[in-house]
Amino acid sequence: MKRVAVLLVLAVTFLSSTAYPQGFPTKPIRLVIPFAAGGATDFIARALGQKFTDSMGQQAVVDNRPGAAGAIAADIVAKAPPDGYTLLVATTSTHVILPLTNPKVPYDAGKAFASIGLIATATNLLVASPTLPVNTTAELIALAKSKPGQLAFASSGTGAITHLISEAFNARAGIKALHVPYKTGVQALPDIVSGRIDYQCDSIIWTLPQVKAGKIKGLGVTSAKRSSLAPDLPTVAETLPGFEGVTWIALVAPAGTPAPALSRLNAELNRAVQSADFIQKMAGQGAEAASGSNTPDQLNTMIRSDTEYWGKVIRDAGVRIE
Repeated sequence: MKRVAVLLVLAVTFLSSTAYPQGFPTKPIRLVIPFAAGGATDFIARALGQKFTDSMGQQAVVDNRPGAAGAIAADIVAKAPPDGYTLLVATTSTHVILPLTNPKVPYDAGKAFASIGLIATATNLLVASPTLPVNTTAELIALAKSKPGQLAFASSGTGAITHLISEAFNARAGIKALHVPYKTGVQALPDIVSGRIDYQCDSIIWTLPQVKAGKIKGLGVTSAKRSSLAPDLPTVAETLPGFEGVTWIALVAPAGTPAPALSRLNAELNRAVQSADFIQKMAGQGAEAASGSNTPDQLNTMIRSDTEYWGKVIRDAGVRIE
């Protein structure tokens, strides 16, 4: 009987060690992107996909599944077979903002995914209307305090990260202002130029060209350090110490994905994001490629930290998604 038990244990151990192919990947990998083609997230994902294709000997196929602020793509991956071949290009929206603001989101961000690692972080830019008599973050704050509730700020939608960064800025600065949501930040541009909207925090990719063209005023970047795209622009934190409002893009798999696949994917991810050409491509998108050890545990820690931080911003601002 003891011999049978030992044989059963050995058999289970053998099956466990051989149940997953050692040559992963043996077929194309699908990268599901939660936004439409042409945006920054899409560009970053495609750059990573090309790196994967070049290094792993299998094609990384990009699959754009926009809609519901990223929930559609995330739900697809959450329900995909956990074999390492269907991955989500996750964002602050899919893993932090949506679960905090939408009780009907169809997946459990904390349980449905296995983290692989961070791809990049991206900064936003605090901009003001050219009609507003301010040229610095400090001057904007002073003006807003002198006119409580009279200034208006734009966002790319209620509960969007651009909305929450602005709310965090308002709270840290101690100011009150009117929120005016748009479908995208770019759509607010004519109203900012005309003065109907006073300021907003949005992607440096589209705001910086408008600043350089003299259409709007650039007051400060929302990252902890200055952006290589605009080194002459100060950070908001230089006026409000400790302030930071960045977004991140990461790679995750369905929960239950075998450890060998996750390990290989993390190694390939780190090799890709630390390459000189990838770093240069990210800088061109106003993003900073991940660096350092970049482990799944570090990504998990960042998600928990962001959930706590943005959860407080959402509660304090009374943000509700109808």
